Amino acid sequence: MPRATSSPARRRRHNRLLKEVKGYWGARGRLYKRGRETLERALVFAYRDRRVRKRDFRRLWIVRINAAARIHSLSYSQLMRGLKSARVDLNRKILADLAVQDSAAFARLVTLAKEHL
Repeated sequence: MPRATSSPARRRRHNRLLKEVKGYWGARGRLYKRGRETLERALVFAYRDRRVRKRDFRRLWIVRINAAARIHSLSYSQLMRGLKSARVDLNRKILADLAVQDSAAFARLVTLAKEHL
């Protein structure tokens, strides 16, 4: 019976990884071990930053809402409290979009929030 080796499986595994790291600088894109180390690190960063991106967007929306609210002499926290007591259930993404795109609609929301403070 012939001796079984892991050569075909190893070659497939190595080629699959080298295909993923193609374009990386220097040995990272050519050598299996360096490529695997770099790819593992890259995947960790990608996983982490998919969550960080959500935080960053929320911060951006809050900054935009606050800037638009202050034009109408209201702080962000006062605006959000007023909208909550007025039972306006809009998320920050939509509010920020209204603040940038449709200032008239945002102004109506601000007056509604002021009435319910």
